[in-house]
Amino acid sequence: MGKEPTARTLHTPLLGIASAIALLFGVLAVHALPGLPPHWLDALLGAVGCAALWHPRLRIPACVLIGFAWCAFRADVALDERLPRELEGRDFTVTGVVDQLPVERSDATRFVLRIEHAELDGAEVPLRGRARLSWYDGAPDGLDACSRWQLRLRLKRPRGLVNRGGFDSERQALERGIAAVGYVRDADSNQRLGERRFCVDRLRERISHGIAERVADPHDAALLQAFAVGDTRGLDQGDWEVARANGIPHLIAISGFHVGVAAAFGALAIQLLWWLWPRLGLHIAFPIAQAPAAFATAALYGLLAGGSLPTVRTVAMIGVVTLTRFGRRASGGPHALALALLAILVADPLATLAPGFWLSFVGVAFLMLCLTRGHGFFGFLRELSVGQLVMTVSLLPLTVWFFGEASLVGALSNLIAVPLISFVIVPLCLLGILGLLTVPVLAMPVLIGAGWLAHAQWWLLEQMATWPGAHWYLPEVTPWALLLATFGAAWMFLPRGVPLRGLGTLLFLPLLLPDRPLPPPGAFEMTMIDVGQGSSAFVRTHDHSLLFDAGARYPSDFDLGEAAVLPTLRSLGVRKLDVLMVSHNDNDHAGGAAAVAKAWPEARRYGGEPDRMPLTTMQCREGQGWEWDGVRFSVLNPAATALGGASSASGNDRSCVLLVEGAAGRLLLTGDISKRVEPGIAAKVGEGPPLVLAVPHHGSRTSSGDAFVAVLRPVLALVSAGWRNRFGHPNPQVVQRYATAGVPLLNTADAGALAVLFPNDAPPRLVSAERERQRRHWRE
Repeated sequence: MGKEPTARTLHTPLLGIASAIALLFGVLAVHALPGLPPHWLDALLGAVGCAALWHPRLRIPACVLIGFAWCAFRADVALDERLPRELEGRDFTVTGVVDQLPVERSDATRFVLRIEHAELDGAEVPLRGRARLSWYDGAPDGLDACSRWQLRLRLKRPRGLVNRGGFDSERQALERGIAAVGYVRDADSNQRLGERRFCVDRLRERISHGIAERVADPHDAALLQAFAVGDTRGLDQGDWEVARANGIPHLIAISGFHVGVAAAFGALAIQLLWWLWPRLGLHIAFPIAQAPAAFATAALYGLLAGGSLPTVRTVAMIGVVTLTRFGRRASGGPHALALALLAILVADPLATLAPGFWLSFVGVAFLMLCLTRGHGFFGFLRELSVGQLVMTVSLLPLTVWFFGEASLVGALSNLIAVPLISFVIVPLCLLGILGLLTVPVLAMPVLIGAGWLAHAQWWLLEQMATWPGAHWYLPEVTPWALLLATFGAAWMFLPRGVPLRGLGTLLFLPLLLPDRPLPPPGAFEMTMIDVGQGSSAFVRTHDHSLLFDAGARYPSDFDLGEAAVLPTLRSLGVRKLDVLMVSHNDNDHAGGAAAVAKAWPEARRYGGEPDRMPLTTMQCREGQGWEWDGVRFSVLNPAATALGGASSASGNDRSCVLLVEGAAGRLLLTGDISKRVEPGIAAKVGEGPPLVLAVPHHGSRTSSGDAFVAVLRPVLALVSAGWRNRFGHPNPQVVQRYATAGVPLLNTADAGALAVLFPNDAPPRLVSAERERQRRHWRE
């Protein structure tokens, strides 16, 4: 007879894998909520969880409750630290320390200030945390990492654009503790107060400058700065496109694997020391000395890397191994990963809002699950090659979830890039750092050699970035599709002998499906994209699509066409764009058009001012039209009389105006026309099915005249404007004008992107406002 299982074997260890996963589930439950629970509920759930934690059979639900309560409390605290809404747009006198490395661009220097003290009109304001700032028209010398400043700042709360598939800057602001955003005002009181002592960022900046001084090619130097200390300021948008096309962004800024390489350096140093002085082994055992040396080296390098999540995870895992060595206990990889997860969740549960958290932990977990330890050199090669395949496939669902794209050449790219970067370039960078900090003259040949290798590596990656499948865009991923694909990846890499492993690939198919069907013939849909103070509207019929305007492009190279328009179209599953129409040449309408034209060069292009456009377009003019899938498109402006010369009409009044007519609803896209041409436009629209109006000129007081609104009688009016924009759009008089006419008015500044469906058998209806559809506790 076998022994009965003891009670201990049935209980969940307090610091085990199950407890870590349960704590994570509690944290995720908070992020799924549209709003945060009250403080008293956080305290109650936390107390119940802590009380139940010590009962072995209740540890799983106890960890869930503790994770929920702790994350909700931390989110509450972080949101309470944000600038009060009633103080937005005011000027503050702030004292603080420059955090991280300032970024210099052509239009401004951008930096993060850790606030120590804030005053408004001479009275202290309880504003703490970090502020993300811009200093326009040339920041003074001395604005560097760790410097302490007194500044006059115009501040507001963190608020970003909200689109399908777009970057969530408000989530990032919560994860990074950003309490306010703004810019530096010109003031005599702006002054440098000194420096903060014992600041790692100053050392990072010193090393980065040392690399730039010794490597002649600026781009090669920028790559080495990224590999060495995680300084990516020298890399532009094109570099990141190459990295994403090859699936290697994790290698550009220091990855967890690089921290492991640094730890190996520490371990090798101890091994060399014990080899030179064997008698040291009489006082302390070699394995006991090796573990803390590896941890210290990893921790130091993690700090130099800027403390990114992958580096913190690796340092935590090495710390677990170090502690188990001291305790003379064995610790497997999964247990070390679980303890690292527990440490990060306890230290900062809001770290789970960062994509790096998931890519790091899920990637390592898959490697532990799917890889078998190889022996000898050929075993190492097999482990390395299979590992890249595992990482590429297993992280594909998460990559699409967070970024809307994946790379099908990533496995091959990583197979080439990982050994060269991790085993050659990064060790050379570590030697270069050591030389810069000790004997700078010895650092030059090492860094020059690393620069040559980085240059050759990058040239190859640039070629591979042009291969088919390098950029693979998918529609917006639903949570259930993400879970199915992740499960499918795990199924595919189960041990040999498990039947039907190939069927795991079928679970990736839901990633390809859009979340709603295409409009039937006679119907169409329109999405007014949130591009801030600008305009962009996407219209789609059953088999065709059109983009009207593309947002702005700023001197800092921030392009709304690239950052907002393209992600939205790709998340909607758009494979082909038939027409790109740019109403006129104002930057807030035309700036992003070049990025869209580059993505879909085959699209026909129309513009209201083709002679002034940033790209080649045909003149749009009254009378042009076509029909797609039972939907009629008609250009109503500019009229022939407005095209006689520059003096015939203002740039705004030469805007393309497009009327889209379906079986049961109409849409009027107006650009920036003024009251001068509105009567003629209204007469051309005439009678017909219910009309949805894109409000002219973002709701400016020079547009939306009383007669225009009265004649059109729209069932819905949509404004595309920026939050707290300097023009005051939409003008209060215009808002009142629509309200008096009984026309519902929606603004992308308040609601995010707006999606309207025009069925073929019913009036138009609002399908979604993105701020409502994507309600989360971190949203403004």
